Amino acid sequence: MGVNANSPIEESVVRFAEEIGQAGPITVVGNRTQWDGGGLPHPESREVRAPAGVWSHQPEEMTVRCGAGTTIGELNERCSQFQQMVPFDLNPEATVGGALAVGRSGFRRLRYGHIRDLVLQIRHVDHSGQVVTSGGPTVKNVSGYDLCRLLVGSLGKLGCIAEVTLRCLPIPETTLWLTGKMDPFELYNDLYRPSSILWNGDSIWVCLEGVKSDVESQAAKLKLEEVASPPDFPEGGRNSLEPGALKNLKRSSEVWLAEVGVGVVHRTQKQSPAPLGEANKRLMRELEVRLDPNGRLNPGRELITT
Repeated sequence: MGVNANSPIEESVVRFAEEIGQAGPITVVGNRTQWDGGGLPHPESREVRAPAGVWSHQPEEMTVRCGAGTTIGELNERCSQFQQMVPFDLNPEATVGGALAVGRSGFRRLRYGHIRDLVLQIRHVDHSGQVVTSGGPTVKNVSGYDLCRLLVGSLGKLGCIAEVTLRCLPIPETTLWLTGKMDPFELYNDLYRPSSILWNGDSIWVCLEGVKSDVESQAAKLKLEEVASPPDFPEGGRNSLEPGALKNLKRSSEVWLAEVGVGVVHRTQKQSPAPLGEANKRLMRELEVRLDPNGRLNPGRELITT
């Protein structure tokens, strides 16, 4: 069932650890789909690639184990053979490890939760070139600190992800996108578990998924037009607000698209990271020093901004 801390380590993971070694700055390279997230790597860093491949899919347990260099497209192609998926909702050419390192959830977060909630177990390589296993194939098998959640969104500053075990979900029987003009916040309160509600200050797009009869029943109550897909997302940057604060957004010359119920706003202009309190900055710096005392893991990436 999945993988546990005592299961054999894949040879490609061992080679990845040996390549990282114990000295010199290194940068883990995926397919560069979110390459500038957190800043560009140090130009003198040695580039390494995480192992790739889907190594184990347990449909009855709804888990899948793969190398961090596996693309999201390859992962879901394998899972789809058993009508399952891992709902990353990102560029299919993005790598699993890269998606987890950046920590950005897809546009169906409203239904499927944050990307870190899909992670059951991670094997990563630490600053000394050692393979470390955290998490477990089921929640009840996990003890100690939840290092998996710490690694997600860390930009590889705390460890280099080599292997992951992920939770699979059934592919919905029906997926339906609708668009029109309605109050997005009233819609959010009225609908039962929508997958996504997007709003640009004028129009909304809503994604309904599930059993066909249930989806059609909900859709029939809405005076909205069916469309094939969501709108294009602005690619400049994004920032996060309290979900209730989205009501204060106004139409302007800047194009934006908000995820209602989540609080993420996609914008055409690059966004500065949210400011951190001094206590949070101090804790994060201490973590980086503890887990990477020589600062050799993905230098140039910055979680902490002054």
